[in-house]
Amino acid sequence: MKQLLRTNDPASIAFAKALLQGEGINCFEMDVNMSVLEGSIGIFPRRIMVADADYYDAARTLTDNGIEVDAGD
Repeated sequence: MKQLLRTNDPASIAFAKALLQGEGINCFEMDVNMSVLEGSIGIFPRRIMVADADYYDAARTLTDNGIEVDAGD
């Protein structure tokens, strides 16, 4: 799996996941349960991961819709 996006903005995460699901690209949100450790204040970023084979299509989908993709991950 490759990291596609890392952010602590829940709206960006929801938008990215909706875009990917609309394109039929499976994604996995990591670090969701970090809120237990941080007290739900949102300081730890969450990551959106996709399969290696889907990375370039997923990255293009997000960048075409104005979401900056983490380069090099």
